[in-house]
Amino acid sequence: MRFGFTEEQQRFRADVRRTLLSAEVRAAAAEATGADGVEPDGRPLYRLLGELGLLAVHWPVAFGGEGRPPTDAAIVAEELVRAGVPDTFHVNTIQIVGQFLLMAGSDEQKRRYLPALARGESFASVLYTEPDAGSDLGALRAVAEPDGDGYRITGTKVFSLKTRFVDLGLCAARTTAGGGKYQGISLFLVDLRAPGVTVSVIPGIGDEHFHRVDLDAVRVEGDDLLGPRDEGWPLLNEALAIERTGLDYHLKAERWLEAALDALIDGAPDSPHDDRLEQIGRWDGALSAGHVLAWEVLTGLAADQVDPVSAAVAKYHTSELARSVAEWAAAVPSPEQRARRTGASVTLDSAHREAPGLTLSAGTSEVMLQIMAAAFDSIGQEEH
Repeated sequence: MRFGFTEEQQRFRADVRRTLLSAEVRAAAAEATGADGVEPDGRPLYRLLGELGLLAVHWPVAFGGEGRPPTDAAIVAEELVRAGVPDTFHVNTIQIVGQFLLMAGSDEQKRRYLPALARGESFASVLYTEPDAGSDLGALRAVAEPDGDGYRITGTKVFSLKTRFVDLGLCAARTTAGGGKYQGISLFLVDLRAPGVTVSVIPGIGDEHFHRVDLDAVRVEGDDLLGPRDEGWPLLNEALAIERTGLDYHLKAERWLEAALDALIDGAPDSPHDDRLEQIGRWDGALSAGHVLAWEVLTGLAADQVDPVSAAVAKYHTSELARSVAEWAAAVPSPEQRARRTGASVTLDSAHREAPGLTLSAGTSEVMLQIMAAAFDSIGQEEH
């Protein structure tokens, strides 16, 4: 378990922070930040970040990265959020789909897709969830039927973010029927501009929109299959553990608590806020714990050690913390601050709309508790 950073990591963080403080990046980040249900196109910001070499620092140089350690990628992720950069493109494109390609893709797939993702010229989304298959991906109904040397995928995916802006979808579909619910699942890279793909917005209250993706006999080539056919479930399990570091949720909670403190100071600069000090202290302690949990997972991943239980603990703690902070902080801005649309009040309004979904994405809190309980059960049985 780590409690600090090396001198080299601290120097790298300072360099990243300095770059993100430039007027050009700050202006582009402001343009890319949604509010009041309006979601701007954040791709120009990410093209700029790609030019600056900040999107995929830990990827091999041959695939568009800088060849740095995975822990440096986490440092970049922290500094992006702290600089006010909306992080969904980074999480989906680099941390999830790009990382999955690095883990399970062929060399040809890596050469074909990763450099453009690293440059901010191409973007990706995750197409797992279906109307009747949320946390239980074993219930998915999308099918990929053989078609010559490729496949045709038919099905509906829901609750993906930024999808109308992206080019590539990481799609789970069933390639063999009749086996167990977790058997016969394969993963594909789908061109979301291809004939048969329809992307529509799901009405909601968040500043980032969820999307529905209808796939009507969408053609994919045989070399768009990611990993072995029918072996998608083990890959999904490993990928979900990688997705559950908790760092992105921790950073949201940190940002929202900071906005709440700004609102308190702006609303009553001379007040000691004694009635809120205990809770603020508790949030700060919980944030420190969440940071340690997230970095424990990240340090393990850097050593090629994927621990699903540690990841579940980190994801559960940080997502529930972010939700709780957002609920508490929603009442902090005064009516006058809301009327003035101060930066803090806008941030906290957005947080209140976004936060409930954090305990659902990447696996619900209930699923995280089941993973922890199963591990505890296993330990108990071994002791007896």
